[in-house]
Amino acid sequence: MSAEQAHLPPGVEVITTLPEATALIPAGAEARTIRVTLSPGDPGAPPHRHPGPLFGYVTRGEILFELEGQPPRVLKAGDALFEPGGDVIHYQGANNLPNAQSQLVVTMFAPPGTPVLTVVSAEELAERRHLRVTQPR
Repeated sequence: MSAEQAHLPPGVEVITTLPEATALIPAGAEARTIRVTLSPGDPGAPPHRHPGPLFGYVTRGEILFELEGQPPRVLKAGDALFEPGGDVIHYQGANNLPNAQSQLVVTMFAPPGTPVLTVVSAEELAERRHLRVTQPR
């Protein structure tokens, strides 16, 4: 048990701490809490980027998660996730379960009025293919 955990009341648990995340928050950003619920087998949004960093938690099921520069990984209920936002492409956020819903809740820090996500064009995906850890089959 960490020193941080030792001083918490029963039932309160720190899952993940990312001190470096604060440097990525845009000046004047607002915090947005977003719940994403994916039906069984849902591939999620097409490749996209976010206007600022987000930090979240899988609340139900399993999410196949892939960011540019990182290999795809499966996040299960209870796992935390971080995405730096900005120029980094979010390739996958799919429900990894064919027969059950999956869900995650994230808090995004973004300039007011910016979209939650912007879809990346096929041309840009082709230009940045070399930055993807696992190429599509």
